[in-house]
Amino acid sequence: MGDQSPPWPPHLLLVLFLFLATWRAAADAPDDRSALLEFKETTLSPAPSDWGGQDGPCINNVSKWTGVYCDKDGRVSVLRLESMNLSGTLTLDALSELPNLRSLSFSNNSLEGSIPNVTKLPNLKSIYLSMNRFAGEIPDGMFSAMLGLKVLWLSQNNFSGSIPSSLTAPKKLAELRLDGNKFEGQIPALWQPNLQLVNVSFNDLEGPIPERLSNMSASWFEGNKNLCGPPLAVSCESPKKNLSPALLVVVIVISVAALVAIVGATTFLFRRRKKEATTVNKLRSVKPETTVHLEADGMGLGTVRYHEGEKKVPKEEKLLFVGERRGTFGLQDLLRASAEVLGSGNFGSSYKAILLDGPSVVVKRFKEMNGVGREYFQEHMRRLGRLSHPNLLPLVAYYYRKEEKLLISDYIPNGSLAHMLYGNRTSRTSPLDWPTRLKIIKGVARGLAYLYEELPMLTVPHGHLKSSNVLLDLSFEPILTDYALAPVMNKAHASELMVAYKSPECAQHGKPSTKSDVWSLGILMLEILTGRFPANHLRPGRAGTDLAKWVSSVIREEWTGEVFDGTMKGTRNSEGEMLKLLRIAMACCETDVRRRCEMAAALERIEELKERESDAEFSSSAISEGEAFYSSKALTDDDFSSPKN
Repeated sequence: MGDQSPPWPPHLLLVLFLFLATWRAAADAPDDRSALLEFKETTLSPAPSDWGGQDGPCINNVSKWTGVYCDKDGRVSVLRLESMNLSGTLTLDALSELPNLRSLSFSNNSLEGSIPNVTKLPNLKSIYLSMNRFAGEIPDGMFSAMLGLKVLWLSQNNFSGSIPSSLTAPKKLAELRLDGNKFEGQIPALWQPNLQLVNVSFNDLEGPIPERLSNMSASWFEGNKNLCGPPLAVSCESPKKNLSPALLVVVIVISVAALVAIVGATTFLFRRRKKEATTVNKLRSVKPETTVHLEADGMGLGTVRYHEGEKKVPKEEKLLFVGERRGTFGLQDLLRASAEVLGSGNFGSSYKAILLDGPSVVVKRFKEMNGVGREYFQEHMRRLGRLSHPNLLPLVAYYYRKEEKLLISDYIPNGSLAHMLYGNRTSRTSPLDWPTRLKIIKGVARGLAYLYEELPMLTVPHGHLKSSNVLLDLSFEPILTDYALAPVMNKAHASELMVAYKSPECAQHGKPSTKSDVWSLGILMLEILTGRFPANHLRPGRAGTDLAKWVSSVIREEWTGEVFDGTMKGTRNSEGEMLKLLRIAMACCETDVRRRCEMAAALERIEELKERESDAEFSSSAISEGEAFYSSKALTDDDFSSPKN
């Protein structure tokens, strides 16, 4: 027998097999760039000018193309092409090659034709097609396979025919907007437990409203002549037979008698109330009744003014609850409660109301929301009510009136981060040591990252992140407040008052970016590390990055620790970790939005930080971090543009 090559060892064959399998899987992986370019050529008109080139839409998790958002795996997860004057028909076939795509929005364009075929994208969680020119009937089974669909907005189009019965299939459906179309027939038997918004107003629908929707706003069903049942004040039961002449006479007699009785009762009550009013006026001169009015204007810090009498709330004006404590108290309870003014800020005044039966709550009265319509305001409040995270202060209830808006939340007794940093300057030490400050920063970053994940439709998911809007509970866990209010603020006031709108890109170009909240987070981290109030470093006509510039100048001259708050204790063997955090903060404060780090990247690096290093680690780590920070290159390190692999 001739020479034979020795057989390959089994373990080498296994390694080779795994390598080839991995290479083949990578070669066969869908190409997000090719899919989007095909979509651009076949559908988008006009197309975004920055779609193309050698680079793909995502560099790690950083988006490089307009309207494209990337997940932590560096794949396209959201397409938001709103208000771009797009026209023509919408074909989604090419997008089926995007396996991680979860959200589509083409709202407020001029797209036309029939509804795009979303059956090829069964993993979508949200679809926004409102305010276009789509028309025609929607296939009844279109949504049968979209079991994870949470949001579907088709309002203000020209859809006709029946509402698809397959909308009962998505188990997690939370928002459905079909208003302003030409749908006819009955509303499907929607049952989903997470349903918060179903708006079918101004169509041609008929029949009873499903029981699951009976507790929703009646305005969401108006404009349909033949709908009946709660929440509409239209009964679904109507007489089926004509009345006989004899019965008609009886009905008329009874009606006349009832009318006479009503007139008599009204006259009696009017005279009685007039008499009671005279008596009350006499009693008031002896012993007036006092009730706190939360809506009083011109209150300064301190105790609340008291007003004579009790303000009556019209029946149609009431608190609307969005959380679990539904209906536990009402507006009248707030007006009766004793209260104290907590503060008066740019948005309005805040009050602590001590309820007679229940815990204390905080009432914030907003004076810069007067241009927001009732329906849009209510929808946004319900969206905020569905948010749930340990580092967010939950919205309990709200009150809407054209002239004023009230937001009610729980009272947090430990006060704000700003109060802890600056409230007691008579002490030589701060109550916030390094471990506590690191804990606060981690909690703030987690809450902000959650807002980015849950509110991808907002350019600035928080919009007003600053130390006075970070509350601390009794264990110093941070709780974010005043978040996601930009959509219901007047644009002029948002630009003037909200922190994210003071980012460098707003100063340069007049509008925020999706990284404006990241800039706010960077400034907040520098504030926590340095103990310096950011406003003290602002200069007239300059964007609010001067605290970052001050830090940079101190580091370049003497990096040893002059930058850190001198009242901060618990820093032994922690300088290396503190300098790491300082680098992260500076990456978040990068003036160039393209070089500023992503929210996910900032959170990942913050989570890696420790309270302190061991003695063996400390010396070399602190020196290396200091030397890295001392070099100008470290201040603009591109590593912060994406998480580590």
